[in-house]
Amino acid sequence: MASSSSSSSSSSSSSLKSYRPIPILFIFVAFVCTRVLSNPLLSDSTSRNQTFRPRHELQKLKRIRNYLKKINKPAVKTIQSPDGDLIDCVLSHLQPAFDHPLLKGQKPLEPPERPKGHGSMNSTGNGGFQLWTEYSGELCPEGTVPIRRTTEKDVLRADSIRRFGRRIRRGVRRDTTSSDHEHAVAFVNGDQYYGAKASINVWMPRVTDQYEFSLSQLWVISGTFGNDLNTIEAGWQVSPELYGDNYPRFFTYWTTDAYQATGCYNLLCSGFVQINNKIAIGAAISPRSSYNSRQFDIGIMIWKDPKHGHWWLEFGSGLLVGYWPSFLFSHLQSHASMIQFGGEIVNTKSMGYHTSTQMGSGHFADEGFGKASYFRNLQVVDWDNSLIPLSNLHLLADHPNCYDIKAGKNNVWGNYFYYGGPGRNSRCP
Repeated sequence: MASSSSSSSSSSSSSLKSYRPIPILFIFVAFVCTRVLSNPLLSDSTSRNQTFRPRHELQKLKRIRNYLKKINKPAVKTIQSPDGDLIDCVLSHLQPAFDHPLLKGQKPLEPPERPKGHGSMNSTGNGGFQLWTEYSGELCPEGTVPIRRTTEKDVLRADSIRRFGRRIRRGVRRDTTSSDHEHAVAFVNGDQYYGAKASINVWMPRVTDQYEFSLSQLWVISGTFGNDLNTIEAGWQVSPELYGDNYPRFFTYWTTDAYQATGCYNLLCSGFVQINNKIAIGAAISPRSSYNSRQFDIGIMIWKDPKHGHWWLEFGSGLLVGYWPSFLFSHLQSHASMIQFGGEIVNTKSMGYHTSTQMGSGHFADEGFGKASYFRNLQVVDWDNSLIPLSNLHLLADHPNCYDIKAGKNNVWGNYFYYGGPGRNSRCP
């Protein structure tokens, strides 16, 4: 649940920088425009292309509509959100996950045992968490799950149906500084991890290009940083390409082959099994934080069920959203080897210089509470299904003049950090 937080943090610890690889590095496809020369010898072929172009467009639209029929399941009820979203209430056993061959004919599992030491997210609720239900006051009926309806416009904003809802890229780079993805993150590695938990401050950062995004999330990672990378991810993001607007939205992602062919955002492929009728993955979060005013955050916890081995997701104060079946993964079938928290943006340099897309609140970490965005109460889950504090937390800001990070620890927030920045400025040209 989005929650109001009035606690500020006073103590800080020194930053331990480590240039380890960051998993989310994928390449956006450039659009290449070709110019047809005005040559009489080309007139016939030109006219033929003009004749066939509408047919090509019609074929493309037909493919998109067939795709939408597959992914948008029959609804027993539809709720209109003020941001333009349509939220379909779909019978839980008909959700996209059950298109998977290994899930066909099954029903969602019962909730697992939560990790030991798990209580509230140390926050006070204020009534709202997502725009669609806050505005309407409606929820989906029991036995259904709310799913944001995908539209033709959503798919047309992507390069192709294949790329829609996915982070498809060519190869995996170890050198994050050469990528168009920039990060300010905290991470732990060198042990076996069975989950993680944090409260994440929610803002509405400016994203200046349709093909850029700004996100704040938790990563559960295993495998090498080659083609076998496994990740489970959850948090909030602003992505005009995926959603068509600039609202911060609750999202999930998974991959088992370094973002090449497997996995997707939210429920845009078969994989994640939702069990909750109150949370729509991909829907706008409300309320949001304001500069030098009230602050709101969301609690995220991901952990591996010791009994069945699936990875479960909790949102807010105790709302179980659903789970990623363990068979989706290779390395994550056993445990994670790295946990990462923080922010990421895409810098396309579409104007020839660094983007002004903001990370977090759009302000640097030094500004502190009420101005800079934060993660607080960072914990990991150990082999005994117990939540424990972090040890040996590393920090990485790969473009610190554009976006930075500063960590601390106290009795109220435990391990925490501030992070983010404005992007382009005098020190980030």
